[in-house]
Amino acid sequence: MIPTLSPMSRPASLLAGLASFLLILALPALPALAQVGGIPAFNVSEGNGGSTYSLSLQILALMTALTLLPSLVLGMTSFTRIIIVLSILRQAMGTQQTPPNQVLVAIALFLTLFIMAPTFTTLNTDVIGPYLDGALPAEQALANGAEVMKRFLVQNTRVNDLIMFTEMMGDQPYASAEDVPLNVLLPAFITSELKTAFQIGFLLFLPFLVIDMVIASTLMSLGMMMLSPMLVSLPFKLLLFVLVDGWAMTVGSLVATYQVT
Repeated sequence: MIPTLSPMSRPASLLAGLASFLLILALPALPALAQVGGIPAFNVSEGNGGSTYSLSLQILALMTALTLLPSLVLGMTSFTRIIIVLSILRQAMGTQQTPPNQVLVAIALFLTLFIMAPTFTTLNTDVIGPYLDGALPAEQALANGAEVMKRFLVQNTRVNDLIMFTEMMGDQPYASAEDVPLNVLLPAFITSELKTAFQIGFLLFLPFLVIDMVIASTLMSLGMMMLSPMLVSLPFKLLLFVLVDGWAMTVGSLVATYQVT
């Protein structure tokens, strides 16, 4: 049974769980790093039943994991689709830098945490928790964590994109989702996310485009060709977006496009 977290502790727990998983990714390479160069600060002492890494080596692994975190957030979660749709929406409304980039990134990040919460919770319960308790070796934890993330990626990747990258690799169609390697699944997922994001952005752009055309035609018929249509249409686009509760509809539609089990 998946433990429930309070609303205040859930984002922090999910981020901590993801950082721990990245640390697991770096651990298998630590012994090799310790043997290269012979630097004393990177020594690995063999204890009874396991290895104990020096503090400097642990800090290096943590910094490496934090460096890889942005790439994994962009490439293995729903962040890419959300930030592209929000950027296209802002451009369609013609509000220039409102909301600012920092606000859009914050919205996309917290929506990503909301969408990925079931996956991160499963990752924390089945992989990170047992590994930190010593019940799961690093290699097995890495394999189990990859399987958890792979289920999410396969569920939200278009079949055509997956087939395209499979053929580019020269492989045969895979019998199950577990057989798909990450080097094929990750580019297929990114391509699928880009295609879906631009499709959603096109649908969001249409009503604002209609308003711009109506305002431009009206101003031309009145002989006000020196008045910018964008300046006149902006209040009407904002009014339309507020009346239909546009932010709730956009966010709800984005979340509904994902399949998470």
